[in-house]
Amino acid sequence: MSEHAGLPSGWARAQYADLGTWSGGGTPSKANPEFWRHGSIPWVSPKDMKVERIADSEDHITEDAVRESAARLIPRNSVLFVTRSGILAHTFPVAVTTVDVTVNQDLKALTPHPGLSADYVAWGTRASAPEILRHCSKDGTTVASIDSERLATFELPVAPVREQHRIVEAIESYFTRLDDAVATLERVQRSLKRYRTSVLKAAVEGRLVPTEAELARADRRDYEPASVFLERILAERRRLCEDKGGRAKYREPLAPDTSGLPNLPEGWCWATLGHLTWSVKDGPHYSPRYVDEGGVPFVTGGNVRPNGIDFESTRRISAEVHQNLVRRVRPQQGDILYTKGGTTGIARVNTYIQEFSVWVHVAVLKLAGDTEPFFVQHALNSPWCYRQARKFTHGVGNQDLGLTRMVNITIPLPPLVEQKRIVTELDEILSVVDSLEASTTSDLLRCARLRQSILKWAFEGRLADQHPNDEPASVLLERIKLNRAAATPTIKTRSSNRRPRKTA
Repeated sequence: MSEHAGLPSGWARAQYADLGTWSGGGTPSKANPEFWRHGSIPWVSPKDMKVERIADSEDHITEDAVRESAARLIPRNSVLFVTRSGILAHTFPVAVTTVDVTVNQDLKALTPHPGLSADYVAWGTRASAPEILRHCSKDGTTVASIDSERLATFELPVAPVREQHRIVEAIESYFTRLDDAVATLERVQRSLKRYRTSVLKAAVEGRLVPTEAELARADRRDYEPASVFLERILAERRRLCEDKGGRAKYREPLAPDTSGLPNLPEGWCWATLGHLTWSVKDGPHYSPRYVDEGGVPFVTGGNVRPNGIDFESTRRISAEVHQNLVRRVRPQQGDILYTKGGTTGIARVNTYIQEFSVWVHVAVLKLAGDTEPFFVQHALNSPWCYRQARKFTHGVGNQDLGLTRMVNITIPLPPLVEQKRIVTELDEILSVVDSLEASTTSDLLRCARLRQSILKWAFEGRLADQHPNDEPASVLLERIKLNRAAATPTIKTRSSNRRPRKTA
């Protein structure tokens, strides 16, 4: 170990202020189009800082803009840092320039002194990014920002010059292979998503299992077509609605709009969500007062998952508030939860046994009769019903699939026994898909952790070989210090005891 505690032999610590020349940026006047029209000099802003190396930018400025504004030309092989952006709430973007650039006022640039690798400084900063965000973030600002003075005093472990290059080479070699693995896993995720969609599409088109009509014909027996099943459901729906609100308040659901709809398999029929439900209500249109612990779960759209409710992330309300809310709608086991707020409009079904309340962006659908709830779930999650939900979703920004529009979603309805066979087959297939997706997600998280471990090992001196003949970093830093001192101009002052000039 060196005299710098905790560092490998030959390493030293240096503050960012001493690593190179710092510079800021600026924005040329937008009122002068000549600063921007046909500009060839990259003008980097936070939106460009999504890569490790900056070779170009979305915006460009002219040489006149550099001469006549606060924008300054920053040489290639400089390190750029985002110091003001909402992304700093969780990420500290860093990049190395491969060309001369300018930057806006939300970035700072560090041009390392000779002997310091820009890539080494950038990777070291990424390795310390969580700590930098903790210790160098400004408090009380509207937009997340880095305090430049605190960053200047932050220390980077500096390796000998040759080892710096070996470390960069090792990091990039490991990360290239890691990026390939991540790309493969992400392709698997996309393939699983497409497969899930195709399976659901086949299910609601009658192509997943033999239809009841085909089986009945092969067995030479009768079967109950979906149209007869639907008549029984509608009768039960009327009874439930009248028991709840009285005969005078009962309204027949609208008939499905079948114009442009595809042909259905034999024995199937079209039905709307309104046909299959006797109650469709959402939660309160306000946020109740929350309690810290021990309360009743209050479910929002973000808590609803395809395989159930994420009760661990729900906020809690008091039992008294809950009792007031469930007078409007009380979710019960077997009901369908439909997330209708935000921009999703995606249906989710849940089975649950504990008491909870829902917010305005969650609709509770109570099915009539013996409709198979999980078939309705899968149908609502199919591409056909999803497209309808998107069409019925209104609003700008905070979009909403209103209850009166939701009930008009048209669903292809098979006979009841066929519904059950479809659900059994889907459960078997989708359980495998769920398992593969969970495994893929776990592997991606493992890759992210491995990426951080590689950076940690690199700047602990455990990733690249150390050679005893390498010049110690302390010698490099001292040479940089001397060169800086020599380059600093000295101001000569006149001595007060200078001999007077002779006069003629």
